[in-house]
Amino acid sequence: MTTILTDIEGTTSSISFVKDVLFPHARRALPGFVREHGCEPEVRRWLDMVATEHGAMCDDAMIVETLQGWIDEDRKHTALKALQGLVWREGYLSGELEADMYPDAVAGLRRWHDAGHRLAVYSSGSVAAQKLLFAHTDAGDLTPLFDAFFDTEAGPKREASSYARIAAGLGAAPADIVFLSDVVAELDAARDAGLRTILLDRREDYPQPRDAAAANGHPRVAAFDAVDPLL
Repeated sequence: MTTILTDIEGTTSSISFVKDVLFPHARRALPGFVREHGCEPEVRRWLDMVATEHGAMCDDAMIVETLQGWIDEDRKHTALKALQGLVWREGYLSGELEADMYPDAVAGLRRWHDAGHRLAVYSSGSVAAQKLLFAHTDAGDLTPLFDAFFDTEAGPKREASSYARIAAGLGAAPADIVFLSDVVAELDAARDAGLRTILLDRREDYPQPRDAAAANGHPRVAAFDAVDPLL
């Protein structure tokens, strides 16, 4: 059976949910979270990583300010992603956050799982954050559908070597994996590693449909329903 590797933002969930809900929540909650949990080892290790990279700054307020700047830049930094995940965990568990999923994505994931396809996730958000998101969706807990989760510890999403590592981690031949994403550069890297690729071109996220040139040779669909004939 085919292994289906999916991105999250712009693929299973809207870009606006991540940009307009998750990021602002983390930015807003981070100062209080660090004041309350900054001495805990799970949190301190990431704060110290940021401090070391910036000349061993010792003031947590400065570290938080740096992290908030990174959120504004959408920087893909391991410490930021880990801390965002911890903040989001509190938000999900308190009921303040609930992941907004595209209904066709939920239906597709369930359909593919029932058909025997293996499902996995590859996102720039930490594995912990991915699991929280899929565990607390408006369609219920979807984590049982997935066999594996990968983040940037596998490597940057725009480098072919990252997808080769993921294929090895899944124990699958690259040609037996289909990668779904809304980002052409990520699909280019996956294709270079031998994976099959499909571009998600959702009208909610991309009001102007991307033409064949913009899709750079990747099959283009507007929803998960159209993926099935390509598996």
